[in-house]
Amino acid sequence: MASPELSVDSDRTSVRGSDHDNGALEKQAATAGVTDINASDVSSLHSANGRTKKIPLKLKIVSVVLVSLIGFGSHWSSGVTGAMKTALKKGMGINNTQYALVDATTDFIKSVLIIATGLYTDRIGGASTLVWGNLLFTAGSILVAASTTTRNFKFMLGAMVIQSLGDVATQVAQYKVFSSWFAPSDGFASTLGFELGLGKIGSFVGQTTANVIATNLGDFSWTFWMSVVMNVFTNLVTVGFYLFTRWCNKHYSSAGKADPATGEVLTENNRKLEWKQFARLPWQFWTIILFTGFQTTTATVFGTNATELAEQRFNVSSIKAGFYSALTQYMGFFLVPLLGLFIDMFGQRLTVMMVCGTGMFLSMSLIMWANTMSGTAAGFGFYAFAVSLGPTVIIDAIRTSMWYQDVFGSAYAVKICLNNVMSIIMRIVTGVIQDNDNNTYDHVVVVYVILAAGSLLVGLGLVIGGTHWVSPVELGRLQWSRKKRFANGELINAQCKAFETGTRALWNRRFSLFSLAVLSVLTLGAWACYFWGVATGHND
Repeated sequence: MASPELSVDSDRTSVRGSDHDNGALEKQAATAGVTDINASDVSSLHSANGRTKKIPLKLKIVSVVLVSLIGFGSHWSSGVTGAMKTALKKGMGINNTQYALVDATTDFIKSVLIIATGLYTDRIGGASTLVWGNLLFTAGSILVAASTTTRNFKFMLGAMVIQSLGDVATQVAQYKVFSSWFAPSDGFASTLGFELGLGKIGSFVGQTTANVIATNLGDFSWTFWMSVVMNVFTNLVTVGFYLFTRWCNKHYSSAGKADPATGEVLTENNRKLEWKQFARLPWQFWTIILFTGFQTTTATVFGTNATELAEQRFNVSSIKAGFYSALTQYMGFFLVPLLGLFIDMFGQRLTVMMVCGTGMFLSMSLIMWANTMSGTAAGFGFYAFAVSLGPTVIIDAIRTSMWYQDVFGSAYAVKICLNNVMSIIMRIVTGVIQDNDNNTYDHVVVVYVILAAGSLLVGLGLVIGGTHWVSPVELGRLQWSRKKRFANGELINAQCKAFETGTRALWNRRFSLFSLAVLSVLTLGAWACYFWGVATGHND
């Protein structure tokens, strides 16, 4: 049996190998006359420290289902907030800029804490973080519901802060869990697709029923109390998942969770905070972050305002507008699991990102220039398709671009940080534009088009760079199929070692630190926008 390749950095030693011949070894051991393989060699393939190495697929599926159910509640709540924009403004007596400040408060808290949360999620594990994160989120949702009942805007801002603290933790934790069970091209994208598809259903149900609940029960605050009920259910599932994880750790060794291509052991938590690994995230990772900075911001800001835009363009009630916007935003839920399966099997991550960026640009362009009812409907249709592609391919591309899985939580936290920073800036800017434009979207959509154009240009640049300008192992490996990635694990390990030593390691570290510095500047700019909203009295 070939010995595994060792890659050593200054702080830790990790075993990464491409030896996947355990099955063949077992057959040899079972063959009569073979004397160079003893019983202990064979048994070590099946157990470690008294725990079984091989984790059954059914347990992995149970893990995915439980985490997906946990995410369902938060998606339901997010769908409610967007659909209730008109009702919130009328019921709370606030304008567009103040409403934008409500959303921006959530984004502000996330931008402040998300990086530290990512580092500590890597340290203590996703399951533990999910427990306390969901408890905070539920407490915050209770206070938000109470603030809508008392019609107290300042109370709502404070409640949003508490809810955001929980949301920060759960966003990173659930995908950290997935990364510790599945490797790129070996189920990671498929599990993302399943969770995100179920999440779209949750968002759709939340958005379509929000105004129905408010109308039938006579007060919009009842919608937020229903969200509390959903969050209590989420907490019960979270406790069940935590107990399930503890049981698995007792009966199965971490050696059973390894990347089939590189041999890297997938970890749930680390022995310490990986500051040095965080400071030298690969440059390929930062190109994906640039794409999500444009694409996800477009989707988030537009999605928040989609119901109100539909009311104006289609001249319908808030209930119908909520249904139309929810349908166009979430009708692609069935595409998301299929996309995950496609990426796991065939790769083509850069191509999917380019298609996603193209769809976003076409959507926003139609909404801007074809501002008729039919033009808006067509724009919503393109948006539904494009927004279904984004999350799965972005998260999977982030994981695939990284050399080490044990800092995935920190890396994903960078993505969330940038998305929230951009959302703070864009939401306050577009809120001010709308307030000065007679509450219409005639000028706001210009911002949407600019952001969507950025996602298209970055996506196109990634495809060209990955196929023509850059070494295939560096950026082009994001295009690799399952078969090709498994066959070239040694190349990935060799490239990993090359980025840890010599001038390439120094260049990559400097590039990563520069990128983190740019993110810090953007974060400070977002905070300035947030406090400007507070100082100018928009939260009175």
